[in-house]
Amino acid sequence: MTIQEYLSSLRGKTAAVLGIGVSNTPLIELLCRNGVQVIACDKKSREDLGERAKQLEALGAHLQLGEGYLDDLRADVVFRTPGMRPDVPALLDARSRGSVVTSEMEIFFEVCPCTIIGVTGSDGKTTTTSIIAEMLRAVGKTVYLGGNIGHPLLCDAEKMQPEDFAVVELSSFQLLDMKRSPHIAVMTNLAPNHLDVHRDMAEYIDAKKHIFTRQTAQDVLILNADNTITAGFAPEAAGEVRMFSRQTVPAHGASFRDGVIRRDGVPVVRQDEIKIPGLHNVENYMAAILAVAGLASDEDIRYVARNFGGVEHRIEFVREKDGVKFYNDSIASSPSRTIAGLRSFSEKVILIAGGYDKHIPYDVLGPEIAAHVRLLVCTGATGPKIAAAARAVPDAPEVLEIPDFYDAVHAAAQQAKPGDIVLLSPASAAFDRFKNFMVRGAEFKKTVMAL
Repeated sequence: MTIQEYLSSLRGKTAAVLGIGVSNTPLIELLCRNGVQVIACDKKSREDLGERAKQLEALGAHLQLGEGYLDDLRADVVFRTPGMRPDVPALLDARSRGSVVTSEMEIFFEVCPCTIIGVTGSDGKTTTTSIIAEMLRAVGKTVYLGGNIGHPLLCDAEKMQPEDFAVVELSSFQLLDMKRSPHIAVMTNLAPNHLDVHRDMAEYIDAKKHIFTRQTAQDVLILNADNTITAGFAPEAAGEVRMFSRQTVPAHGASFRDGVIRRDGVPVVRQDEIKIPGLHNVENYMAAILAVAGLASDEDIRYVARNFGGVEHRIEFVREKDGVKFYNDSIASSPSRTIAGLRSFSEKVILIAGGYDKHIPYDVLGPEIAAHVRLLVCTGATGPKIAAAARAVPDAPEVLEIPDFYDAVHAAAQQAKPGDIVLLSPASAAFDRFKNFMVRGAEFKKTVMAL
């Protein structure tokens, strides 16, 4: 079925779209333009939505807003937002009244005319998805990147050609009730996550497995051999299995020895050629290399490794000035993410940390700061807590407490010497000063570029 055939089947019918966020707004616009009666539902008030409410009504959408936005859902088709469980009472009631409950991603998999490469996992999804897309673009392929990264791909389906590629990041919430699997599926790793939404770890794992459970013998599954859970999926695969490992040498897959990533024993790229730092990114590259095997040359892979600066706000290289390198890891809104960032560098860094106080403990940061930080610049509401955690351990580095974010960035830059790395990795949310981590990261980059 093509996207036009699907939209034609909905013409004159009613579709409820749950959630009027950035990712669903293009879907609402697509449906309205194609003669579908749209009910756009969101917990936000009209005031919260502002101009977006007027724009959607101008297109013909009916808005159902506020606390009762899910009450008495009556539509031929209901598009659930990825973060909503498919078994919430409102959706069960809609099904009982005859509604088809689906999602933008599920319909995209039905109508997509080109090869789909899907990536999921607990960590590394976004970076791995982006690396795969960059490698295919280096070959000259037309690539559509989207899914959990934020771009709704259904709106691009009409433009896609059979020779193109859709590279899709898939969350456990998107996979929970998916009835199709991608042609090439990548599972980066699995660890307990999102257990505030999933009933238990078993349900979380089962959701992730949907990325390959509908594959055929012609499809490919790429698994992390070092992760006990993902390694155990290999016998269940219907198609070809390729494994990647830093600890062993898989019979068919990618390995890492003496600073070199090899595919089936053949050297492909050295770690020192990879622009984005950290062993976790070596794993992301191994997974991506297996995904593009036979599609991209080793030279294309090396070109991407040398030039891809990473996904925005994830240990993103910003610039080098006077021998000092600046990295933006604004997405690190918890101590665990900051620890991963610190461990990505072989040398001690100048760390800028602090932000909104979520009332979480920072003790775990102390030893890591002592091991990986030359100078700690604390800012924001959690600055004093992080400073105290650092000072509480032996061999603590020098600590500066500078409440203002911009002053903190300037102080870090002034203290840096040639060869230093300045890393923004806040271990805190952004809400004390910024709308979100993306705005914080953008402001950091703007400040660094103006130095």
